[in-house]
Amino acid sequence: MNTAESPESRIDELGAGVVKRSTRLADGRELFYYDDPGTTLSAERAVDARTLDARPDTATMRQDILTGDWITFATKRQNRVMMPGADADPLAPQTPANPSEVPARYDVAVFENRSPAFGPALNEAVGGVPAAKNPTRGLDDLSVLGIGRTRTSIGRCEVVCFSPDHEGSFGTQSVTRARTVIEAWADRTAALSALPGIQQVFPFENRGEAIGVTLPHPHGQIYSYPYVTPRTQRLLDSIDRTAPDLMARVLESERDSDRVVLQGEHWTAFVPFAARWPLEVQLMPHRHAPDFAALTDAERDELAPLYLRLLRGVDALYSTPTPYIAAWHQAPVQTGRDTVRMRLELTSPRRAEDKLKFLAGSEAAMGAWTAEILPEVAAERLRTAIESVPEVTA
Repeated sequence: MNTAESPESRIDELGAGVVKRSTRLADGRELFYYDDPGTTLSAERAVDARTLDARPDTATMRQDILTGDWITFATKRQNRVMMPGADADPLAPQTPANPSEVPARYDVAVFENRSPAFGPALNEAVGGVPAAKNPTRGLDDLSVLGIGRTRTSIGRCEVVCFSPDHEGSFGTQSVTRARTVIEAWADRTAALSALPGIQQVFPFENRGEAIGVTLPHPHGQIYSYPYVTPRTQRLLDSIDRTAPDLMARVLESERDSDRVVLQGEHWTAFVPFAARWPLEVQLMPHRHAPDFAALTDAERDELAPLYLRLLRGVDALYSTPTPYIAAWHQAPVQTGRDTVRMRLELTSPRRAEDKLKFLAGSEAAMGAWTAEILPEVAAERLRTAIESVPEVTA
């Protein structure tokens, strides 16, 4: 394996002592190493010497005229790896026997997904990325309704590896590693928001086979959308119908309730007043911040141990780890920056030790939910679980 420093590599110093090293994979996809402060890793990183097929063509999206939603058809994603063993883990550092996606040992690694739902094409050619043949033409164009409307699914999808270990999740990481990931989320949010045609950036973690996870490796993803997502459009509509400070007033109301499960100087976690899922928690900053890039160092520093304790409390609810979706909602790139406050929305279908909630007729078909657990009861259970978890200090 070639261990020479890649000629395209670049080094940047970020917050909290994190060092970013930028390079490329064999097929031209970008790869970023985020080194922990005081890392024991060598400054030299192996070059990806694999011979890879050309990247797939960018998918196409079609508009559902009945809802206005845009649906992406990414057919190449059918061939994804399903639950490989440690010797074939595509997110582990490469070895002679495992030609994985990451050529060198790492602390945190972020790279472009080989089978993305969005991209690699953008509205304009940038850094070797092609321009879309049928690009999006702004939010006004995307909101127009018409039968048979299509656009190229421009955008970008990235994989965020929290650790080189084969198994685990964000919640199993150290405070130092969690802080490095937060710095990576902030850095990638800023960079992706600046790409031509990107309207919203969404970091998330899927955890557990019950959620549909195909890789046990501790990792998350970042989607960069060519539109404002339907959930965020509904939020913007609610803000328009009420007041610009709606999210601040929601946080104030929740902090005065008995649904708070964890809080610090800069963040509060709570079960929302109208929680749909058996387990549903939101984590929101006290100060208005549209996205990770806008957080202060103090807010990022507190978030690392607070978020870890929340996740470990979730796992303390039952005798086995709980499946969840950890969704970091961020404000759109071009609209709602002063009104949409970033927040975590963590949801799980687990309603008992051996039971899951499935979305059947009413929820799945009509979006009309029935919840089986009162939010106040769910909050009390989660508070008790969090209290059983030691303070997270390392």
